[in-house]
Amino acid sequence: MTARLLRGTAAATLAGALALTAAACSNPGSTAGASGGPKDSAVVGIAYEPETLSPLLGYGKDGNSKIFDGLLAFDADMKLKPALASKLPHISADGLTYTYTLRDGVTFSDGAPFTAKDVVFTYRTILDPRTNNASRTELDALKSVEAVGDDTVVFHLKYPYAPFAQRTVQAIAPEHIAAKQDVNTGPFTSKPIGTGPYVLTGWSKGEKLSFKANPTYWNGAPQVKKFTMAVIKDDDVRATRLRAGDLDGAILPPNLAAGFKADKAKKTWTAKTYDYRTVTLPTHHQVAGDTAVRRALDIAIDRQAMVDKILEGAGKPAYGPVPTDSPWFAKGTERRHDLAGAQKILDEAGWKPGPDGIRVRNGVRAAFPLWYLSGDKLRQDHALAYASDAKKAGIDITAQAGTWEVIEPRMKTDAVLAGGGAPGDPDFDQYLLLKSDLAGDGFNNMAWYDNKTVDRALEDGRRTDDLTKRRAAYDTVQRELVKNPGYTFLTHIDHLYVVDDAWDGPSTQTEPHDHGLASGPWWNVESWKPKKAGATQK
Repeated sequence: MTARLLRGTAAATLAGALALTAAACSNPGSTAGASGGPKDSAVVGIAYEPETLSPLLGYGKDGNSKIFDGLLAFDADMKLKPALASKLPHISADGLTYTYTLRDGVTFSDGAPFTAKDVVFTYRTILDPRTNNASRTELDALKSVEAVGDDTVVFHLKYPYAPFAQRTVQAIAPEHIAAKQDVNTGPFTSKPIGTGPYVLTGWSKGEKLSFKANPTYWNGAPQVKKFTMAVIKDDDVRATRLRAGDLDGAILPPNLAAGFKADKAKKTWTAKTYDYRTVTLPTHHQVAGDTAVRRALDIAIDRQAMVDKILEGAGKPAYGPVPTDSPWFAKGTERRHDLAGAQKILDEAGWKPGPDGIRVRNGVRAAFPLWYLSGDKLRQDHALAYASDAKKAGIDITAQAGTWEVIEPRMKTDAVLAGGGAPGDPDFDQYLLLKSDLAGDGFNNMAWYDNKTVDRALEDGRRTDDLTKRRAAYDTVQRELVKNPGYTFLTHIDHLYVVDDAWDGPSTQTEPHDHGLASGPWWNVESWKPKKAGATQK
């Protein structure tokens, strides 16, 4: 898993809640004062912040970056539409060449013209091994990219990669700025210039990212003139600040979002997602690495109870990275809750109950820690429920909270309550999650999963554009996860957002694990229009 999959693009050591200035908190969405005029600014509460704001290092690779644009973008229905490209690409008959014609008259926010050279620079830099981009493997199919004049870009692929066009929502960086500094450490990583609808005005790490509308944006200047993403790690604090009026909107877990149902000035938005919670079961642990233990845990847990009690119905059981309502889901891989079956698996594998009920084999006690991110209530609740179900089967799991600085060094041998998920093509999530040669590569394959059948299927699914062959490949992956689950997938989570009902235009997309930053009802904030004063609220 990449950092994107686990923590939103998040650096995870946020020390506490947001401390906005008193002026901003008093009425963050209003510039009209006592006149009661329409709002033209908004402050929203998100759980995580990015590690970088450079597209060359991974920011904006899935679209909706606000500061940047890609050649293409996703609309509300997750269909591709032109952005910096003037139309969808022309694809050669063999699927190996993608040609993009660029939009005329686009400039970066510093006034410099956008050209094909910026596209070539962006993709070539990402592919450069010296660039610290953990998602480089997502562009493995790309052989070369070239500019034909200022207005045409041609991509040449090594093999037919069916979802390549979806990869070109990748944010584009300006060559005239980024090429003149160190790609990994230069000022562009925190003070970027882009073609997007907003310009970054400040980044107080651990507190907020502030934006202003780009008056020269090619698609028209946004009417929400000031936009602030307040970084508030703690769910309870985020809800408290929303209730106090410090925020105009926030992402909240179900139990906290429910507290706003009676507030007629606010609207709750539900976004369907591919976002899952899972427990990593590292192969390097003498208990968690045992296939019998993995299989037993896979059926000992009560997924539906987690959906009902933790998510309050805002989600569904997860049996793998693919949601059950996806056309890519392999029917028949659902696992029913079967405690007796789990106990039988452990018995047959030689894990016998000890005097305290915890199983032992060859002197090894069936026990291991399970880490979750401190301040994340949903992860905490999932970890505690998992540990409780496991204990009924005779496996002693100790849930422990920590920052990512504490958790990361332990990921090779300790279990982690992780998150991930990417809508669209199954390659997007499964390759990074399961490919054996990515084990230990940052947050890729953090369970160190090693299954040669899965490796072959992942390559087969990636290297053909034949739909029948691709379906067979990803069906194989999901069925192998039943036989040897290197992760215990728990739930797929709907994202809930509570937002002041002061604008026309908010909506939601089908969302990835990333939430609050590039997703949420503000994914299209550049197209919002303030409601007229006194307008009836929904």
